[in-house]
Amino acid sequence: MGLSRQDNGGRAGGGSAVARRVVRVLPGALILLGLGFDVLTPPSFTGSPFFSAAPLIAAPLFSFRGTAVTGMLSSLAVVLLHIYNGTSWKVEALTELVTVVTVSGLALLINRVVRRSGKQLASARGIAEAAQRAVLPTPAERIGGMHVSARYEAAQADAFIGGDLYAVQDTPFGVRLAVGDVRGKGLGAVEAVAVVLGAFREAAETEPTLEALAQRLERALAREGTRRDSLDAVEGFTTCVLGEIPPGAGVLRLLNRGHPEPLLLYADGELAVLAPAEYALPLGMGELAGRPDRAEEWEFPAGTTLLLFTDGVTEARDRAGVFYDPADRLRGRVFPGPEELLGALSSDVRRHTGGGTTDDMALLAVGRPGEGQPARRRTVPVVRRNGDA
Repeated sequence: MGLSRQDNGGRAGGGSAVARRVVRVLPGALILLGLGFDVLTPPSFTGSPFFSAAPLIAAPLFSFRGTAVTGMLSSLAVVLLHIYNGTSWKVEALTELVTVVTVSGLALLINRVVRRSGKQLASARGIAEAAQRAVLPTPAERIGGMHVSARYEAAQADAFIGGDLYAVQDTPFGVRLAVGDVRGKGLGAVEAVAVVLGAFREAAETEPTLEALAQRLERALAREGTRRDSLDAVEGFTTCVLGEIPPGAGVLRLLNRGHPEPLLLYADGELAVLAPAEYALPLGMGELAGRPDRAEEWEFPAGTTLLLFTDGVTEARDRAGVFYDPADRLRGRVFPGPEELLGALSSDVRRHTGGGTTDDMALLAVGRPGEGQPARRRTVPVVRRNGDA
């Protein structure tokens, strides 16, 4: 199954390259087609439409100079054909030439507009990339003795940052981390992400417990919601998992506020779903909760990797509408490290959906190094084996 998909992808990529080459030679082919059409047909027929189309097609594909050359060649073809046919003295010849020259001028104008828009788009893309690096910087590969990997994958091409978030940092209380998903889309969601991450980075250094850390995030969202119209103070909320790995303790503490359950992947391929004993409301809805926050603790032995993700993973569906189940897909698989785990998970989600997703994905993996383990362990691909249910 995996090989056939890769083969299809290779054929698709090759087909795209061929299509691009065909489009690039199309203006020249139109000029040649116009010449042949005019020579091989009766005098009442003309190849002028082909000569007019050539510079228009060149405008968005070629440089300004290339578009100008295409226009000149089209105009020259009109002149040479009328000389060849002995009709250069007729009014129709002048009319066709003026038409092609005028269209060539319009093509040059279109080329200028397209190039300027392309530069503006590149500038906007650069700004978006810089904003993503500022709000969601790539964490170091080693933090507090842990192996760390994180990635953000947008559902839409050329989109960068949305409402998903992750953070991990070394603190006096150990390695603390957060993965969350802000309700909504657009600028308001991005602003809420910035608020949550800013509050987390500050409070993670000072608050002694995850419960106190969650309350700081609650207060930050409530405070900013009253200040900014784009932050929904009434209906806004953020699902989130807060985590803490104390130094040298071999344990993991988690506080889940309405977020998909993290997974623990053990060195032997076993897997545990870290479901909370009681589900809590998301951040921003704390006033509706009937009980205080309560962090839970799990064993986190050497060689184990903690995987956190947003609902872009769990809500990914295949063509039959079946949701992606990361626990089922990852159980029994072994990976050299967090980076390989996230790469395999991302690829498997795309494989499950047929190449497209409808929601962004934020992924974070934190591994506790195993004692005496080789640098790289055996890797089993994240693909269903024959006979799997």
